[in-house]
Amino acid sequence: MVSTNFPLVIGIAGGSGSGKTTVAQEILNRVGPARIAFLQHDSYYKDLSGLPPTQKAAVNFDHPNSLETKLLIEHITELKNGTEVEVPIYDFSTHSRTKKSFNVLPRGVILVEGILIFAEPALRELFDLKIFVDTDDDIRFIRRLERDIAERGRTTNNVVQQYLSTVRPMHLEFVEPSKRYADVIIPEGGHNTAALDMVVARIETLL
Repeated sequence: MVSTNFPLVIGIAGGSGSGKTTVAQEILNRVGPARIAFLQHDSYYKDLSGLPPTQKAAVNFDHPNSLETKLLIEHITELKNGTEVEVPIYDFSTHSRTKKSFNVLPRGVILVEGILIFAEPALRELFDLKIFVDTDDDIRFIRRLERDIAERGRTTNNVVQQYLSTVRPMHLEFVEPSKRYADVIIPEGGHNTAALDMVVARIETLL
């Protein structure tokens, strides 16, 4: 339920490849990046640099335990209190955090995007508006395949194996059930102009 809290905290969830980032980018473009502090749950994957390759390969990256959600909650709280934060930068090709980070300043809107953000009760409570991007499974898989090969150094076989072993089971166990917590469900993600118009209009009204 949307409240009149300030700053306004908005969560965008949905399955891998659903178009969450596209929706977030549309909101950033329309509302203005200078008015939004943008955080992605993917930045908060736990650092696995100390593990051997065989153990890294065995980690379920689609389970909530693979993410340092506590740190994300701390960062959202700090931004709400007017304090800037240093967000870690994660290297998906090595499954480790780099030594670099990027600075996020407090803004009137805090926009948080991630697959599992509605599956975590403590994180879910921070959101004034919860948006779920709902896209067909086959479309999501194709998008994930293209992204992981182009951006994360994966092979087709590796992506397919990961999808069948962890991505799909975890989606059914955690992501899909979390849809019931959403205030707004956007089918087809960033291609749904009418839904985006409504969301952006609501944000502008609250600001």
